[in-house]
Amino acid sequence: MVRVEQLGKQVISPEGPLIILDDINFSIACGESVAVVGASGSGKSTLLGLLAGLDTPTHGRVWLAETDLGRLDEDGRARLRAQRVGFVFQSFQLLTGLTALENVMLPLELAGQSDAARQALELLERVGLQARARHYPGQLSGGEQQRVAIARAFAGDPDLLFADEPTGNLDQNTGHRIIELLFALNHEHGATLILVTHDPELAAYCDRVLELDGGRLRPESR
Repeated sequence: MVRVEQLGKQVISPEGPLIILDDINFSIACGESVAVVGASGSGKSTLLGLLAGLDTPTHGRVWLAETDLGRLDEDGRARLRAQRVGFVFQSFQLLTGLTALENVMLPLELAGQSDAARQALELLERVGLQARARHYPGQLSGGEQQRVAIARAFAGDPDLLFADEPTGNLDQNTGHRIIELLFALNHEHGATLILVTHDPELAAYCDRVLELDGGRLRPESR
C-alpha cells in the first residue's frame, strides 16, 4: 500500500539547510497497522505529510497505492486522497458550522454519493453518536468530537487511514476508548492504518512500530 525509497526533506533556515528527514526507506503492506513514534522534532508529522502527498520531498520517492506521488501535481494528489485516503487529526478538524451528521456527510457528498445522509448516520450510529447527529462540534465533548472525526475518516471506505496523534487532546480514559474504537472500525473496514503517536499504549496496538530519531529511521524492533 505504501513504499518509500531514500526519502528526505530539508528546509532552508537562516543558519542554512535544516535536515528534517534523511534517507527513509520502508514499505507497508495492505491491511497493516503501523505506528510512527519518536521524540518531538524527530520528523513524525513531516513524514505523515509526505506519505499523504500533503507535502513534497526534497529527494526520494513515495508510492501510495502503487501510484508514484512525485508524478502527480497538487490536484492529482488531492484526487488520490479523496478516492483512497481517510484522516484522523489530533485537533479533530471538524467544521464548526456543520452538525456532526453534516461533517460526516461532507466527504461522501464530495465523492458524489447519492445516499450520503444514510451512510453518515450509519457511521455515527457505529461510533455511538446517532443521538448527537444534529449537534454542532461546540456542543460535543472532546471524545465525542474525535468519534465524529473517526466516523468521517471512514466515510467512503478508504483503503488507507492516516491518524496524527488521535488521542493527544483526550484524557486517558477517553483516549483508551478512542483507541479501541479506531482499531475496531479499522478491522471491520480492512484499511491500512498509519498513525503518529507519543502514546505507547496506542503504538502497542499496531502490527509494527517505526521509530524516528533525529530524522532517521531506527532499525525495526518488531
